Amino acid sequence: MITDPFFYLCAIPAVLVFAMAKGGFGGGIAMISVPLMSLAVPPVQAAAILLPLLVVMDGAAIWSFRGQWSRENLIRTLPGAMLGIVAGTFTFHYLSEAAIRLLIGFICVTFCLNYWLRSGLKAKTEASLIAGSFWGAIAGFTSFGIHAGGPPMNIYLLPQRLDKIVLMGTFALFFAVVNTVKLIPYTWLGQFDGTNLFTSAVLIPVAPIGVRLGYFLLHKISEELVYRICYFFLMLIGLKLLYEGGLSLLSP
Repeated sequence: MITDPFFYLCAIPAVLVFAMAKGGFGGGIAMISVPLMSLAVPPVQAAAILLPLLVVMDGAAIWSFRGQWSRENLIRTLPGAMLGIVAGTFTFHYLSEAAIRLLIGFICVTFCLNYWLRSGLKAKTEASLIAGSFWGAIAGFTSFGIHAGGPPMNIYLLPQRLDKIVLMGTFALFFAVVNTVKLIPYTWLGQFDGTNLFTSAVLIPVAPIGVRLGYFLLHKISEELVYRICYFFLMLIGLKLLYEGGLSLLSP
């Protein structure tokens, strides 16, 4: 088990923030969790420690949103997500984290700028098999590497203007399936050693608390504000990922 106090100073807020996003509050803010934990441990180790916690969060989120999700969108995105996980598994040792950060950051920033500069909250699209398969695959791939599947799913789901509870319930079930499946390749790749698993166990109590807190806040604010928060954090995270990815590539 990790005993460094600085690690827990980073990890506890990281887990709490991710769990609140699972509960429906803050949207893309969950993406700061791996970078925050990476201040104390390597990013790959941070992702391994977080994954069992995400499965616990997903269970709490499914219970909170039980039955309140878009079956149509899940059917269109989950098959692609499975392919994305497979791709992530076999490119794990070849694709740099910096490249993944740059890709996600570019997508986030471009999408948010398009949203703000064009029709904004009035824009609305419908569920699509082609778009759902594509963004589902991207989400599965980026989720495998650094648990960053949120932005691709945001890009696909937010323009549909689903009811805020249905939106968050769809996120909950989608990532419950994705994260559970990810346990298989993570185990195969040797990511779950004793240190990582025991550290995850210590942090588990934070997960359901954060989910319930996020769910509570979701019901206290308006649907329009929820969407504005999602886009705001999506833009911030996109800029952060572009900066970090570019810095990593330029560093000797």
